Amino acid sequence: MAALKNLLEKVDHECVRGTLDREVTDIVYDSRKAGPGCMFVCIAGAVVDGHTFAADAVRAGAAVIVAEQAVELPAEADVTVIRVPDTHYALAFLSAAFFGHPAEELKIIGITGTKGKTTTTYLVKSILEHAGRKVGLIGTIEIIIGDTHIHADHTTPESYLIQKYFRQMADAGCDTVVMEVSSQGLMLHRTQGFVFDYGIFTNLEPDHIGKGEHKDFDDYLHCKGLLFKQCRVGIVNHDDVHWEAVTAGHTCVLETYGIDTEADLRAVNIAFLKEAGNLGMSFDVTGLSQMHVQIATPGKFSVYNALTAIAICRHFNVGEEAVKAALFSAKVKGRIEPVKVSDEFTLIIDYAHNAMALENLLTTLREYQPHRLICLFGCGGNRARSRRYEMGEVSGRLADLTIITSDNPRTEEPQAIIDDIKTGIGRTDGRYVEICDRKEAIAYAIAHGEPGDIIVLAGKGHEDYQEINGVKYPMDERVLIREILEGR
Repeated sequence: MAALKNLLEKVDHECVRGTLDREVTDIVYDSRKAGPGCMFVCIAGAVVDGHTFAADAVRAGAAVIVAEQAVELPAEADVTVIRVPDTHYALAFLSAAFFGHPAEELKIIGITGTKGKTTTTYLVKSILEHAGRKVGLIGTIEIIIGDTHIHADHTTPESYLIQKYFRQMADAGCDTVVMEVSSQGLMLHRTQGFVFDYGIFTNLEPDHIGKGEHKDFDDYLHCKGLLFKQCRVGIVNHDDVHWEAVTAGHTCVLETYGIDTEADLRAVNIAFLKEAGNLGMSFDVTGLSQMHVQIATPGKFSVYNALTAIAICRHFNVGEEAVKAALFSAKVKGRIEPVKVSDEFTLIIDYAHNAMALENLLTTLREYQPHRLICLFGCGGNRARSRRYEMGEVSGRLADLTIITSDNPRTEEPQAIIDDIKTGIGRTDGRYVEICDRKEAIAYAIAHGEPGDIIVLAGKGHEDYQEINGVKYPMDERVLIREILEGR
């Protein structure tokens, strides 16, 4: 319960009907969740416009309507109508006030970029918890509040949910929050209503451009850059060619990290580690911090992720040993995640589900000079067929053997998807086998593993289901691997 006048303190508004002397029981932006005494905020989405459901919300008991434009309401309804310039923006500030501005009780770390957000949030959480802090997490895979794990529907949730999670985290004793900040979240003002203590930029590549997302790359870049007008300290990857454009007009203190350029914090003496089926990296940190680090995940991008985490956590005065121990032990579900099946060959699970991600992954694994590089993947149904051709071509070109299987066929025939992937592989000289059942495909990969092989299961990553004809059936690749090994 909150006084309407208090909720509106930081919102540019006009009361066009009713009184401001009201108590608000909750804030909703889905009319189906409206109830007695609530505030209904009319959000214009990609598919539906909340303004058309204002009357439904009032009939359900809404006491306050917040809208950008005129709405049709029952004539005799006792309701207050507030007009604002932008309901997305207003919702963020209304939500922050409703939950008592919980961000003021926390240190908030926001990470944006095309790649590396998910892994870096978990690395930061691991390091800070090794140092004794209690850290909440909001990201693509899940929301973590103490021992509670909540499935995530969006990389960056709606502002109301962000503020609700912040309040729950503060009440649970968290002192820090690390969160992924998507370009969509920034564009739709989901992260307004508070200031990030630290804003981080990892890298930028063309992505999320098209209908319902960003109109072009410039818009994508602009939205990423909004973070640096909403944080106190900005920490950016100096090696990325877009870093200056992303931080143009920044209002924060700026720090840089990198490998290939003269950044404030650098990784040098980088080495590839390979032993008993395990892959990793080692490097020295120089500049703002000095230490030697080993990580149990492969590739140069793993060094970037670790370096990003170090750049953040040095602001929390974490001891060197805590940093090193956390980085070596940290494991992110479905992000170049090693699964031990043999001392003779390596098996990795990764979320790479488009051609760009798969090419980056396979190119990285090639640097370990495997006996054979084996890539097992499928493609999702009801998505662009071009993705299947592209992924097939990438795997055919970079892998020694491709095992084509099913991903989430959704409402398409799995064999039709496999045939499209084969079309892409057909543009190369790559060898392949097709095994539609994913568990059988994984069993084949393990049974035929040879000393020195690297086997990557791509596309599913952290997902623990397979979607077929609208139904999500339980399917976790870790469980499949365990069942395969137990049955051998």
